[in-house]
Amino acid sequence: MSRAPNREFQEWWNKQRERSIDLFSPTDGPSTTAAAAGDPLLPLEIRTPRSDQAVEKSRARSARQLSWVCLLRFQQIASLVASAAASFVSLLRTANRRIAASPADSSSSRLYRIIRFFLILVLVLLGFELLAYSRGWHFSPPSVGSKEVLGFVGLVYANWLEIRATYLAPPLQTLTNVCIVLFLIQSVDRVVLVLGCIWIKIKGIKPVASVDYEKKEDLESESGDEVYPMVLVQIPMCNEREVYQQSIAAVCIQDWPRERMLVQILDDSDDLDVQLLIKSEVQKWQQRGVRIIYRHRLIRTGYKAGNLKSAMSCDYVKDYEFVAIFDADFQPGPDFLKKTVPYFKGNDDLALVQTRWAFVNKDENLLTRLQNINLSFHFEVEQQVNGVFINFFGFNGTAGVWRIKALEDCGGWLERTTVEDMDIAVRAHLCGWKFIYLNDVKNLMRHTKSSSIAGILVLCNCFDCASLIYSIRRCPWPRKPTLYFCFSSYGSLSCPFIHSLFSASFSH
Repeated sequence: MSRAPNREFQEWWNKQRERSIDLFSPTDGPSTTAAAAGDPLLPLEIRTPRSDQAVEKSRARSARQLSWVCLLRFQQIASLVASAAASFVSLLRTANRRIAASPADSSSSRLYRIIRFFLILVLVLLGFELLAYSRGWHFSPPSVGSKEVLGFVGLVYANWLEIRATYLAPPLQTLTNVCIVLFLIQSVDRVVLVLGCIWIKIKGIKPVASVDYEKKEDLESESGDEVYPMVLVQIPMCNEREVYQQSIAAVCIQDWPRERMLVQILDDSDDLDVQLLIKSEVQKWQQRGVRIIYRHRLIRTGYKAGNLKSAMSCDYVKDYEFVAIFDADFQPGPDFLKKTVPYFKGNDDLALVQTRWAFVNKDENLLTRLQNINLSFHFEVEQQVNGVFINFFGFNGTAGVWRIKALEDCGGWLERTTVEDMDIAVRAHLCGWKFIYLNDVKNLMRHTKSSSIAGILVLCNCFDCASLIYSIRRCPWPRKPTLYFCFSSYGSLSCPFIHSLFSASFSH
């Protein structure tokens, strides 16, 4: 640290200098004579010593630190690239191992071969395009009829361009036009749904239950067994360390007679610590008198659909009339069963009562707000309108109550697809069952970090074709293939166009 300048000494020295000038210099030219004769006392100015060396040293130190920071960044980038390459290689090995382990004569093995061939072809074409880009052919592409000496690679690339323009571009243009048409159909469907939602709000249309548990006269008119039917509650989960306590507690405190309810904890966790935690939680509620069972599968065949199918195969399930399903991150209210089960009374053709989701962290960040907007439209408009006018919509996979007879009638849970909720809803509706959606019954859930980004684009793949059900049931073609075609290909064909709109909007 530098020392402060001595101002008093500087003033004293300057006064002494002025006195010496008055003594040794004539009056007519003091400054000139002093300069000529040589001033015995030169002016003094005390300054703080400059810290040039310290500045240079600090600059050198900053440059050295900057170089270390750059090296650290390069190391992080290199490790990231290495981990990405290792993950890609691991993915390829896993796919190859599954292909090799599959039976040689199975249809899945042929499908894997087709996928592998297509993947190799895409990689080869990508490498070929990169080679052409490095040679500058994207500015002036070669042609087959040109007189220039193209060479083997140039000739192959010129033929590839001609094949693309002649054979590949027309089908892609046709698919693009189809996507545009489907997008227009989707837009008209959304407008119709919005108009239907407005009509529901104006008229105050909502499902009405035949039994109200808040009214004593309704309870006195029925016997105990008829008022409170047997309900099975299922919570499928897998390695849910953070939310298993809240979900189990929310289900166990349901305002329902304990002897008329059974809770199944369907655990597919492969983490031993999580299994022990869930077991201890189940035992805690068993000691409090709650009828709750813990089930664990060693082999996760079929994932969630397989888990639910395995639970429904128990012998004691035949004693229950309804089953309520909740994911592990859901927390239903204590009166959930009292608000949903009464709608089945007097509606023998009712298969499902679906309730709405409520997000506890919808204002956490921009992604959660966007996902809340999308899902609010899904519940408020799509499912409510379809439930009121055509009694059909897609099951959300959670926060719903099913009639067990309807599940058995449509074939139960199947492992053939990852969208088992939509699959079983379509099959149940084809069997003549109806659905009811309750917009005023909400279940708390939380947006996870992994679902925040995916939630924006997931809804683009989940196009609801329920508005076409009425016409499909009266079309001359078979209903089942037509319905499956609408639900399978409608959203799939229009997704590229929707995704391109999202990409264009975000890029601008």
